[in-house]
Amino acid sequence: MLRLAYLTVTNTCASLRLLPMSDRDKDTEILALRHQITVLERQLGPDRVKFAPEDRASLAAVPAPLPRPLSLTQG
Repeated sequence: MLRLAYLTVTNTCASLRLLPMSDRDKDTEILALRHQITVLERQLGPDRVKFAPEDRASLAAVPAPLPRPLSLTQG
C-alpha cells in the first residue's frame, strides 16, 4: 500500500511539472533521456538496463529542467 502511495505522489509531481512546458521542451527532454539510456546500454554491453517501477517514477519526477535559450533583444 505504501508503494502505491509513493508512486501516486511521484507521478502526480511529474505531471504537474510537465504542465507549463511546451511540446518542444517535452520532446527535447524525451530525446535527452533516450540518449542517456542508449549510453548506459552501450556501456553495459550485452547486459540490459532493467528499470523497476520505482526507478521509472523517480526518473519521471526528478529530472532537472533543460536550460532555456537566451533571447537576444536588439534595442
